[in-house]
Amino acid sequence: MKKFRKVLDGLTTSSPGGTMGSPSCGSAAGTPTAAPTPREIDVQETLVSENFQLCKTVRHGFPYQPTALAFDPVQKILAIGSRSGGVRILGRPGVDCFCQHESGAAVLQLQFLINEGALVTACADDTLHLWNLRQRRPAVLHSLKFNRERITFCHLPFQSKWLYVGTERGNTHIVNIESFILSGYVIMWNKAIELSTKTHPGPVVHLSDSPKDEGKLLIGFESGTVVQWDLRVKKADFRIYYDEAIHSVGWHHEGKQFMCSHSDGSLTMWNLRNTTKPFQVTFPHGKIQKDGRKESCKPILKVEYKTCRNSEPFIIFSGGLSYDKAGRRPTLTIMHGKAITVLEMDYPIVEFMALCETPYNNEVQEPYAVVVLLEKDLIVVDLTQSNFPVFENPYPMDIHESPVTCTAYFAECPPDIIPILYSIGAKHKKTGYSQKEWPIAGGTWTLGSHTYPEIIITGHADGSIKFWDASAITLQMLYKLKTSKAFEKPKQGEGRAAELVEEDPFAVQMVSWCPQSRIFCVVGISAHIILYRFSKYDANTQIVSLEVRLQCESEDVISPSENENNPCFTESGSHSPQPHQQHPPSPGSRTPEGNKDSIPCLKVKDRMVRVPPGYQAELVIQLLWVDGEPPQQITSLDVNSAYGLLAFGNCNGLAVVDYMQKTILLCVSTLDLYGAADPYQRLTRSPRRNRQSTSEFCMRGLSNFYSDSKKRIRTSYQSLTELSDNQQSIDMERSKSPTSDHVNGHCTSPTSQPCSAGKPRVPMGPEGPRLTRRGPGRPPFRKAQSAACMEISLPVSHTEESRENSFSRSRSSSVSSIDRDTKEAITTLQFGESYGRKNDAVPTPCLWVGTSLGVVLLIPMSIPTDQEERMEEPVTIGPSGAVLMLKGSILRFSFLDCMGALLQSPYEVWRDPNAPEDPDRPRKRKLVHFSPSSSQDTCGDGHLAVVCSERQAKVFLMPSQSCLFVHNITESSFVLRADVVSVSNSVCLACFCANGHVMTLSLPSLRPLMDINYLPLTDMRIARTFCFTNGGQALYLSSPTEIQRITYSQEMCDNLQEMLGELFTPIETPEAQNRGFLKGFFGGNANTFDREELFGEAAAGKASRSLAQHIPGQGGMEGMKVAASGVVGDLARARIALDERGQRLGELEERTALMMTSAETFSKHAHELMLKCKDKKWYQF
Repeated sequence: MKKFRKVLDGLTTSSPGGTMGSPSCGSAAGTPTAAPTPREIDVQETLVSENFQLCKTVRHGFPYQPTALAFDPVQKILAIGSRSGGVRILGRPGVDCFCQHESGAAVLQLQFLINEGALVTACADDTLHLWNLRQRRPAVLHSLKFNRERITFCHLPFQSKWLYVGTERGNTHIVNIESFILSGYVIMWNKAIELSTKTHPGPVVHLSDSPKDEGKLLIGFESGTVVQWDLRVKKADFRIYYDEAIHSVGWHHEGKQFMCSHSDGSLTMWNLRNTTKPFQVTFPHGKIQKDGRKESCKPILKVEYKTCRNSEPFIIFSGGLSYDKAGRRPTLTIMHGKAITVLEMDYPIVEFMALCETPYNNEVQEPYAVVVLLEKDLIVVDLTQSNFPVFENPYPMDIHESPVTCTAYFAECPPDIIPILYSIGAKHKKTGYSQKEWPIAGGTWTLGSHTYPEIIITGHADGSIKFWDASAITLQMLYKLKTSKAFEKPKQGEGRAAELVEEDPFAVQMVSWCPQSRIFCVVGISAHIILYRFSKYDANTQIVSLEVRLQCESEDVISPSENENNPCFTESGSHSPQPHQQHPPSPGSRTPEGNKDSIPCLKVKDRMVRVPPGYQAELVIQLLWVDGEPPQQITSLDVNSAYGLLAFGNCNGLAVVDYMQKTILLCVSTLDLYGAADPYQRLTRSPRRNRQSTSEFCMRGLSNFYSDSKKRIRTSYQSLTELSDNQQSIDMERSKSPTSDHVNGHCTSPTSQPCSAGKPRVPMGPEGPRLTRRGPGRPPFRKAQSAACMEISLPVSHTEESRENSFSRSRSSSVSSIDRDTKEAITTLQFGESYGRKNDAVPTPCLWVGTSLGVVLLIPMSIPTDQEERMEEPVTIGPSGAVLMLKGSILRFSFLDCMGALLQSPYEVWRDPNAPEDPDRPRKRKLVHFSPSSSQDTCGDGHLAVVCSERQAKVFLMPSQSCLFVHNITESSFVLRADVVSVSNSVCLACFCANGHVMTLSLPSLRPLMDINYLPLTDMRIARTFCFTNGGQALYLSSPTEIQRITYSQEMCDNLQEMLGELFTPIETPEAQNRGFLKGFFGGNANTFDREELFGEAAAGKASRSLAQHIPGQGGMEGMKVAASGVVGDLARARIALDERGQRLGELEERTALMMTSAETFSKHAHELMLKCKDKKWYQF
């Protein structure tokens, strides 16, 4: 009760502005009205700390910066290694696993233990790791760290437990896979080459055993030297010295010849009978010039030589093109007999691999596909058809087709929405794919019982929107929407104007979607909003365009006396645009100085357009240029289908649009919203005299930061979209408030310096200036809930590294920050049924407005209820009601009833706007309301309002506006994202902080339930794309190409093993083909080669302890415990163990029989010898 008295004391203070640090709500002076006390609000909170646990669930998208590729031809699973130390293992759709090396070192090479359920990775820190894939979450069993040599190449023969490891020094070491211990057998580089050779052969670039004899190891050195080493006799069979550097080697399956690829773009074929020179040298892409010489070609980085039973062999290689043509795309060349096919790729080739029917290298290979790993894509080519079509990729590898700029996550969607979106999206799918099934079909996955409809929406830099089906931890593209189709194509300018043209004028900044009504809103970077309605029918439509003049200069607020006679909102000229204005004003509407004025950034199509089924644009709202100033970025948005209203705001003010009547209801500066209830004593400012000087100051700040002219006036969302991803550690000690003063030299904070009114110096052409990339007064990308909160601090005086890697701490949440300027950004908006004033008896439609200064405003509205009146009568908006206060920028509103249940916003049930009219059943709007009073029987009218800011959370009781609970979330950092979500049949407040902490708080008491330091260092991309949803789930963009999903629900963590796919399935290894008597007789003694006898400790001894260090893995026992969770896994392991035991018993029985036969033979010979010598005298011997 002591805490509640403190709340009451805070309510009676006379200065609301001075109570920001106290738990009071900061409402007007006076005592609260009669309202339920905390004792009367008896909410049974069911959530406890044991309900929460944080873990990663699944990662979607293309592996960022891939480096290596491997394929298991028996299990049919694919592994991709990346530069950041990640490994993605892919099988059939649903089988998708991500592993991460703790060291974060780049993966150099991957080697499957074919059909063994294990994978060897070689990393750039010269460490080998053995991963156990016989569990749903793979773990490292062993690691081996090389101390004195650098690993360059690895080779593991099929069904061998000895791994060959080549090093930079040219030596070849041998590792036992079972124990992960080095063998004492080493092939030193100086033994492999001739003693007379004076130069070092270079690093080992290739290792392979001869298909003809496993006891012969082919070693390729970078300099062009190739050595076949006889492992038994420990000497070289032959040595080849070639002038050109070697990149790769490929064997013919008979083991009599092999092919090398070289740095000069040539392929050489060598026969083992004569190794003095190649019997064939070809330049596949080299033409003979007029002087008779071959033109120079690029290196052939890899070649594969694969034989076919019924046709000519396949020779597949990457690179080798001539240097004559600049800018040619990367290619993969397929030579099949005399036919040469060149496949052009969109991105550079990282690695490729032919998929063959057999795992044995001494059998006819019969390749059926080629997996091509590109820098930003994965392609599989069908080799069984002459035109080499590609397979349709079932994985979501094209998330980054255009850089992702925003995300949204919706769980527990209406069950009918996913099939409808899929059916419409399927009509626009590409054709021309191979008709065969996707060849990477390993593993098993079943639809678990803990699944529900989930949708992920991604917005992209090119203005496209993608809807993804995220149900059951998979990801499948449903539907793609192009927002740019609502606009005319922007024309390119010339000279400096061309440099300043927005590179991505349609880039998506935020989205708002109501799954029930299917209303969809998109906010773009050019200060535009598009409202879409969903229809299953195509239609001819004309897009309505509304233009809003929402620009508030600081000099407009000179003294309080000027505003005393004004109405509470704005002057009559502040919403001057006509409601149905279709065309932007002519260039003649520019000011005398030649500046843009009253024109939008983009031009909406003003003609009838044919729109296909799906989401169809109905209304476009654009902010206008004012006196040469570009419109400020839109920082918040909310749309309500039941009310038919759309509200948005930026750092200048707030606008409310009636999208049913296509009219602007409200267009007002933030300061005018308060009226007489302004909690701040704002200082007056005199108007600026020289606006151009401010512009020059801002431009100088930009040019000082971007020395390279190509980077001039870049938008800050490049930190989110650029694929170079220079992720440096972020200085979280400096992480303070997100609403920084300067961003890229621009002012974005509501409390910023007056340079935000600067104007870009753009030369004016005859047609007027084109759209600038970003004027000094136009802040870059930011999310709605956090306004300017995620901009990088770029003070000119700091170093570039500190600019790029620290959040700003410049804005203080104290009242003193108001002294600098009167701007205040609208950071979040929420429509809902609430009580606008303390004396309201019944709830009415209200708009909750949150600002960057921690102020919450309630705006009551009156909306006609009858359908006909709604289309004709205007919506009236009353003066501002309650004013509540929090510390820090407001991020999120949510409403609970007095029993603690979540109150949803009212919505309109979806009806198709283009459906044929039925005269017998006229269409009526069907509204679903969740009124606070409808569920109140025990505690009377009223509801709870949860308000979360970047610093603290408060729970208010409405309509009395009493602050029941308050919790300071963080002091050293700030909240980036907050949401009220449902978990385990209850609700909680989930927060993600800039220091990487993920927290949950109970509702309504705001008890801390979970606080986990999930990300030790966060970055801009994660900060912008992190979002929570119901069911205890969240996601963020872990790299520019990948979405990482996580869960903070203990229940989902417990069920995760059931939801994940199995990577390993028990499959019998195919038997080797019978080689025949003659081939076996003349083909050498390959079958009698015993590696254990050569490489074991008994024969080879122990390796030097200082050469490599064995590190036991942590996934041994844990992995077995996890893998033991499934009955199928138990049976499979038991079967494999029985098979292995039976095999060993069979081998033992055969050995015993051989020993008995040998003993009987020896006994027989001894007996015969005894009988022969029995009667002989000594002198007869």
